[in-house]
Amino acid sequence: MPFAISTFNGHSVVRADGELDVSTAPALRQAITTALDEGDGTVIVDLTTVTFMDSTTLGVLIGIHNRVRQGTGALGLVCPDDKIRRIFRITGLDKVFTLHDTVPDAAGALA
Repeated sequence: MPFAISTFNGHSVVRADGELDVSTAPALRQAITTALDEGDGTVIVDLTTVTFMDSTTLGVLIGIHNRVRQGTGALGLVCPDDKIRRIFRITGLDKVFTLHDTVPDAAGALA
């Protein structure tokens, strides 16, 4: 699954679509890592069109979160879908990540 990398207001944005699971997690990790390495260490992960997410994907996001916390970067998650937000609530990760409804909202919070 290819992940689109773009920029918005100077922030790298990685857009994911469809199902995120054990088979797509390595490519997601690579796309986010590339965006961090080629940008300013700040990345927004856009989960707007994600329909399913498993624990492997959560592990990728936690790993990226830990990486940016150790440096000077930041991570923003865009997750407007309540079904996907529920995964963050059930696992308690809504206390770790701030979930935004739109890319502009996430960019504003990271500014």
